[in-house]
Amino acid sequence: MLNFATPPLPAPLEAYAAQYDDLFTRANQRACFRQYLVGLLLPAERTKTLTALANAEPIVGAQHPAVQRLQWFLSESTWDAAALTARRLELGRTAPATAPHGRGVLIVDETGDRKDGDQTAHVGVQDLGNRGKIEHGVVSVGTVWADEGVYYPLAVAPYTPARWVARGTADPAFRTKPTIALALVDQAVEAGWPFGAVVADSFYGDHHGFREGLRQRGVPYVLALKPSHAWWAPAAAVNWAQGGATAAHWAGPDDPGLWVAVDRTFRDGHAETWWALEAVAGPYGPDRPQRLVVATPDPATLPERATWYLTTALPVGGAGVAEVVRRYGLRHWIEQESKQVKHALGWSQYQVRSDRAIRRHWALVQCAFACCWWDATRPAAPPASAAGAPISGDEVVGEQPAARGENRPGGAAGLGAPWAQLAAGPAPRAGLAGASHRAVAVVARLDGPAAAGAAASSARLGWPGPPPARL
Repeated sequence: MLNFATPPLPAPLEAYAAQYDDLFTRANQRACFRQYLVGLLLPAERTKTLTALANAEPIVGAQHPAVQRLQWFLSESTWDAAALTARRLELGRTAPATAPHGRGVLIVDETGDRKDGDQTAHVGVQDLGNRGKIEHGVVSVGTVWADEGVYYPLAVAPYTPARWVARGTADPAFRTKPTIALALVDQAVEAGWPFGAVVADSFYGDHHGFREGLRQRGVPYVLALKPSHAWWAPAAAVNWAQGGATAAHWAGPDDPGLWVAVDRTFRDGHAETWWALEAVAGPYGPDRPQRLVVATPDPATLPERATWYLTTALPVGGAGVAEVVRRYGLRHWIEQESKQVKHALGWSQYQVRSDRAIRRHWALVQCAFACCWWDATRPAAPPASAAGAPISGDEVVGEQPAARGENRPGGAAGLGAPWAQLAAGPAPRAGLAGASHRAVAVVARLDGPAAAGAAASSARLGWPGPPPARL
């Protein structure tokens, strides 16, 4: 590959990308990194494949030099995806607006992506839980740190089906999803990320090995159980999770028995009163190694889709039922993060086959997601000068970010075509960083080139010389 100078970007995006420059040893690597970020952040009707990121035609444009550069960058170039992720986490951890703390949680979850063919690493016919069926695809397990205002992906690892290892499930190299999840928890603990509990859905909560692994590590947890979760008990005794809830007295809000009112505030601002129960049944109880907490908006009917059956080893004195419900409630940020990373930023739209290239793509998508947080929490850009020219974003980089959870107002900027058409205005509403409207605002706000006199055109955002053929 030819070595060439990194083309200048508009100042805000350049300021973010420059924080990673020392991880790339060649100028063309730094240029590809910037091109990838721009392509992921720009909204587009096309899927964010390599041809789309390079602004080339689908299929027939696959051999275009710009596309081939990105292909080489993912598959062959010498840079370390783990180092990129470590830098991203360092930046998020040291910024006051996104710094982790002990009241947050570590969310464990997996996601599946539909993939055809048999040559892509980790592909196989398997349960794609988020799609609700068994399909041919790739599954990854990941961790996300979250509190009430911030959610931040930490690490991700692919699940490798048994057909990829020599002896199948008997091979020492084979790892189940709960085993991978425990390894990711270990990574977070070793890195010193503070969290109040590991939270996960019933796939992990019903897995004895995962619960026992957390217990042996001394890691607190709040895990969901299926309503049908059962244990050995005498014939007349309660022996299943839902039975512990139905056996408890409830005669309405005026006579709730052992049910405790819990006020919950949701993302859209509305509040609801739920009810929580410290159940005593089988191996579960407030004075036993494991507790069973049931949370529901209606103890009389226990609606299936809204009732939680939670197990935790947290002591009652340190975490009452309301606190257990609060911690598990943070798990639903994983749904928001998944929508943003997968649907807005092209998580599953890679056109590479090797394990290394796939991991690199995922690391770059998470960098683009982190850029949205960085943009949302850094100080507002200074006003335009008396002459009407915007002041360079370089002058505000490094100042203290906005208060946690506070978004700066977005604004349209005078971008050259075609970026002005793709990002023609600010975000439609103030909201959560990382959403698709936030990606629009990130690019729409790019208010000037990092280098004086550089035009924010498609050629300057891409490669020296003429850009790939536009559609």
